[in-house]
Amino acid sequence: MRLRRLVVKPDLPAELHVLRNLAMNLWFSWNPDSSRLFQMLEPDLWEETGHNPVLLLSRLSSERMAEILQDPSLMSAIADLSNAFEEYVSNPGNYSFNLERPIDYRIAYFSMEYGLAECVPIYSGGLGVLSGDHLKSASNLCFPLIGMGLLYQKGYFKQYLNVDGWQQELYPDNDFYNMPISPVVDGA
Repeated sequence: MRLRRLVVKPDLPAELHVLRNLAMNLWFSWNPDSSRLFQMLEPDLWEETGHNPVLLLSRLSSERMAEILQDPSLMSAIADLSNAFEEYVSNPGNYSFNLERPIDYRIAYFSMEYGLAECVPIYSGGLGVLSGDHLKSASNLCFPLIGMGLLYQKGYFKQYLNVDGWQQELYPDNDFYNMPISPVVDGA
C-alpha cells in the first residue's frame, strides 16, 4: 500500500488572496511594512507562528478574516503593500551600476545555509545570516544572483534551559508545507 501526503490549505476570501502572494515571497522578511502588516492581522498569532506569514494565514479564523474584510484601514494597507510588492517583482531592473554594459547572465551563489527569515530555519549563525543578507541585497539591487543550497529536514537545533538549569536542545522537523518556500524546477 502506498501512502500519500495530503496537504490542506485553508481558502482565503478572494479579497485576501494577495496576502498569500506576499507570504510566499521572502521579500516580507526584509520589508518592514510587510512584516508589520502580517503582525497587524493577528499580533499574538504572528508571534506564536514565529513570524511565519504562511502559517499565520493558515491559522486565521474565518471570524478574523471577516473582521479584516470590514476594516477599511487594514484593507487599504493590504492594497498598498500589494501594489508595492507588484512593483518590486514586476520591475526586475538591470544591474548596471558603473558598468560599461548591462549584465546579461546569472550568478550562482552556493552556501550551506541561508539566514533569510526566522521561519525558514536553515541557518545556524553569522555565516548563514551573511549569505542571506547577500541574497536580499542582490534582490534589492536587481543583481542576478541565485542562491543554491540545501533544504534541511531537521534544520538547526533550538536551545532551552531545563528545570535544573541545564542547556538542552530540540531538533524540530521543518514543515515545508507551512513555510514560505516552494520547489523550483528547471522544466527539463
